Amino acid sequence: MAESAQRETTEAADRPKIGWRAALLGVFVLLLLAGALGMGAHNAYQRQQSARETANRNRTFVPTVQVAQVREAGQTISVSLPATTQAFTTANIYARASGYIDKRPVDIGDRVKDGDLLAQITAPELDHEIEQAKATLDLNRANLRQQKANRDLAQITWNRDRPLVAQGWTTRQQGSIDEQNLKALDAAVASAQQSISAQEARLRTLEQQKAYQTVTAPFDGVVTQRNTDVGSLVQADATSGTFLFTVMQTDIIRTFVYVPQSAAIGVAPGVEAIVRIPELPGVTFPGTVTRVADALQPETRTLLTEIDVPNPDGVLRPGSYCTVELKIPRKNNLFVIPSDAVVFDSEGLHVAVLEDGVARMRRINLVHDLGAKVEVNQGLKEGDVVIRAPPINLADGARVQAAPIEEATK
Repeated sequence: MAESAQRETTEAADRPKIGWRAALLGVFVLLLLAGALGMGAHNAYQRQQSARETANRNRTFVPTVQVAQVREAGQTISVSLPATTQAFTTANIYARASGYIDKRPVDIGDRVKDGDLLAQITAPELDHEIEQAKATLDLNRANLRQQKANRDLAQITWNRDRPLVAQGWTTRQQGSIDEQNLKALDAAVASAQQSISAQEARLRTLEQQKAYQTVTAPFDGVVTQRNTDVGSLVQADATSGTFLFTVMQTDIIRTFVYVPQSAAIGVAPGVEAIVRIPELPGVTFPGTVTRVADALQPETRTLLTEIDVPNPDGVLRPGSYCTVELKIPRKNNLFVIPSDAVVFDSEGLHVAVLEDGVARMRRINLVHDLGAKVEVNQGLKEGDVVIRAPPINLADGARVQAAPIEEATK
């Protein structure tokens, strides 16, 4: 009993202490809650205020943009295209006489002049045929002389007998014989003359074949192919004659280029051109357009253009790959702007033009894409200022300020 009474006394003494502790803890919790609420309210106010300031800055902010000035394109357009070189003239030489190659003084790479000997063909049987033809011709000429003598004799006989027949001193039968004999001899003379003409023609043919045994260069050039050698047997045939040489005229080089339809409208004879070889950096070969096809190729929509390039030193070689820069006169006014000024979206192509500190959107029509630059023919004029790399959120009518201006061609 005594211990129970003592425990109750002790608990009664500790109750006030526990009550004060709970009260202090409650007050502390309340203070923490009040502080948290106050801090939250302050942060919310700060965020709201920051949003107001951001919105205000956005309303009053004027971005700085890079700009470029639009300028009119030049009077000519420069187009660089791949091309191929060819010899001005190429001759594939075939055998026109059958026989064996007796001489061949030239080889691949040799330069020749018009009329220089390329090869000599020998054919002894042809010489024999010529001699036989000449002998036959002499025989025919002798026969003609004989026939003329017989005819002259028959003419004298008929001239003598004709009045005698008329007077009755000679029979009419004799007169008919004399007259017909004269006509027969006239025909014989004509036949002998035709034989001579035919034999002369045959002799000319043989002599021409003899001349074909001497193969000469048809023009000044260089031997690029050789398909025969001394001792080789060659055959003359209209369709399958032996191929001997290829000779090319290279003092002038033809350059063939296919100009696309977008640039073909201004291509005409006389247009300036510059030929470049990749293996010769820094070296240019000036030329001019000399021939232009009148129609575009429907498969590629390109215009075949031929350029003559002087090549006195032989630096350019036929069959080489090259590039041709054409200076094509423009038919319409075009304007140059940087390619990064062009905006492409669902509404098409347009640019932002700076007008009195305000961005104005204009639709354009792009004609040529030159890489860092583009050429347009609608929507701009010379002197306009376009915004380069405009921001995505740039709207029509937005205020902007320009950095130092640049020319569109830089």
